Amino acid sequence: MRCPSCGSLDTQVKDSRPTEDSAVIRRRRVCMACNFRFTTFERVQLRELTVIKRSGRRVPFDRDKLVRSLQISLRKRPVDSEQLERMVSAIVRELEGGGESEISSETIGEIVMEHLRKLDDVAYVRFASVYRDFREAKDFETVLGELSNEDDPPPAAVPK
Repeated sequence: MRCPSCGSLDTQVKDSRPTEDSAVIRRRRVCMACNFRFTTFERVQLRELTVIKRSGRRVPFDRDKLVRSLQISLRKRPVDSEQLERMVSAIVRELEGGGESEISSETIGEIVMEHLRKLDDVAYVRFASVYRDFREAKDFETVLGELSNEDDPPPAAVPK
């Protein structure tokens, strides 16, 4: 592993432990050249995923890009980094477990929205506004209507 400080390849693992959900191994490392300490994360990758963009272009799936877009949606929301990491891991497992090595960006967007809807309504609306390319206020009203309909309790049974 290359040292992010000096670029040396001479680094040593000082500590390894699984994360809370045991899907990732966290490793504390030290550079033998400059003594810089840093952390790496190791996770299983079941298959190489390719994203088919709306334009038809194919690009490799980038987990970090997914994390960045979710961080934007979750900015200033009461969601900690552990919850974000668990959600991203669940999304990636769902994508990898789908059996296809090529996945449309629309499919990824819908899966992300499902997970966000369960986690945080505001982040869900933020993500939807970009993903669905909202152009006017009624687009927001539509999504908010979907959320409020989902939260309404089922109608009570009328006594006979």
